Amino acid sequence: MSTWRRPGARRPARRQPSGRSSAARSRKRRQAYTGTETLVGVVILVGLVSALLDWLAAHPWVVPLTLLFAAVGAFFWFRPRVLEARQQQVRTRALRYPMEHLDRLEHRQFEYAVRDLMLRDGCTDAVQVGGAGDNGADVKATDPFGRRWVIQCKHRRAGLAGAGVGTQDLQVLNGTGRPVHKGDVVVLVTNGRFTKPAADFARSQRLHLVDRHTLATWAGGSRPLWELLRQVPPPRRPTPLS
Repeated sequence: MSTWRRPGARRPARRQPSGRSSAARSRKRRQAYTGTETLVGVVILVGLVSALLDWLAAHPWVVPLTLLFAAVGAFFWFRPRVLEARQQQVRTRALRYPMEHLDRLEHRQFEYAVRDLMLRDGCTDAVQVGGAGDNGADVKATDPFGRRWVIQCKHRRAGLAGAGVGTQDLQVLNGTGRPVHKGDVVVLVTNGRFTKPAADFARSQRLHLVDRHTLATWAGGSRPLWELLRQVPPPRRPTPLS
């Protein structure tokens, strides 16, 4: 049965699906596809694990043999590194610096030399931090007694003949050593000398100075720095000697 249509009338336009509905159907198809992939992957993984367990059950000697090879490999991998660490400890404990050597260093090398001396004395976390934005600290370390050391280094090419370290350098260190770096012992080390105003300022602010004479004793011997300085804060934690 045909439907009468007025001559010249347009055929009603077929309604097109909206873009939102099409996107929703596409999203559902992707989710379904992803879910199927995940299920297939889980099934395959379970099958592989089951097959592996069955194979190991049929060959029980594989597991102990694998563990043996792993233990032997770990032994040969760690052994040279342990020996190297022990040799490094021996070299560190025997570290000595004559003043002539320290005088020839560049400033950054001098900082590393001070760090190495702190390592020698048992400060296992000693680190060189000097550089741009160091806030007045060149070396930081924690001694075996739990005290935090903040050290600034001033190298003088001419040694004692060079310019003395003045109050201005100490003021920078004093302003950051405790408030910023949380130091218990705040020290300035130089291979040269300090001016008298600097020495007076250091005493008034509980700053410790290591001049050329003290540095020579410290670098050339085996005594730790805290045995060479006066009025060092007491240990933070008990030790076998306390």
